Amino acid sequence: MADDPMDDFETTEFTHRGKTRTVFRKGTGPAVIVMTEMPGISPKVADFSRKVADLGLTAVVPHLFGVPGKDGGSEKVTPAGMGYMLQSIVPMCISREFTVFATGKSSPVIDWLRALARHEHERCGGPGVGAVGMCFTGGFALAMAADETILAPVLSQPSLPFGLTSKHKCSIDISAGDLAAVKQRCANEGLQVIGLRFKTDKLVPAERFDFLRRELGDAFIAVELEGSDARPGAAMDPHSVLTEHLIDEPGQPTRDALDQVLELFRTKLLVPA
Repeated sequence: MADDPMDDFETTEFTHRGKTRTVFRKGTGPAVIVMTEMPGISPKVADFSRKVADLGLTAVVPHLFGVPGKDGGSEKVTPAGMGYMLQSIVPMCISREFTVFATGKSSPVIDWLRALARHEHERCGGPGVGAVGMCFTGGFALAMAADETILAPVLSQPSLPFGLTSKHKCSIDISAGDLAAVKQRCANEGLQVIGLRFKTDKLVPAERFDFLRRELGDAFIAVELEGSDARPGAAMDPHSVLTEHLIDEPGQPTRDALDQVLELFRTKLLVPA
C-alpha cells in the first residue's frame, strides 16, 4: 500500500504543560480522538479516521510516534518495514511518557491526551468526546475515560502491558485510581466501553478481556473475533481489527465490528436535531 499524504487533513499543533505535538484533524462535529497503533499513523489508520469524519464527527489524530501517513509494509514483511517498526517501538519502550511493562499504571501521556480531549470538546462542541486506541495505545482510551469529557471509549486490540506474566495478562495499562473512576462512571452514568480483539492474538490475551469483564461488568462490550475473520494477506498475524485486518465488506465480522464502533460514536456524540 502506498504512503498517504493526508493532505485532506488539517494540520495543527497542541501544547500542554510544555509538550507540543502535531495533531491532524478532519471533519466537523463532536470530536473523536484517534490514537494510532504501531508503527505510526498508517494509511489504514488515516482511512479509519476518514470514516469517523464521514459520520459528521471531527477525527482528531495526534502524532504520537512514527511518520504520519507512512506505510510500514502492511502487505509483506520487509527489512525496511521491520526497521521502521523498530525505529518507532524502541523509543516508546524507553520513553517516560509510555508505561509498557508495569501493571497498575496509566501512561503519563494520558494527561496530555485528556487535555487534548478537553480542548477539542470546547472547539468542536457536542455532548462530549469519543476516544479510540489501537494496539500500543489501546488502553489509553480506558484511562482517558476517567475524565467525564470522554463519552465513547473504544479499546482496539489493547496490547499493554506486554503479557510477560500472568499478572501482566490479567491487567491493562490503567492506574487503580483511573480504573475506579471509570467503574464509577459505568455504574452511575451508563458509560459503555467497547473492546475488540482476535481470539488468536497473543498480544491481547483472553485474560485481559476477562479482567475487563470482572471490573466493568455489563458496561464492557467485548467484541472477540476468530482469527479466520481477518483479512488475508496482511504482513502480520490477525491483530488490527479496525485497520490492517479489516475486510471492509458488508457481512464480514470485522466490518460488523467497525460498524459497532461507529454506532457507539454516533449514538453517544451526535445529538438528534
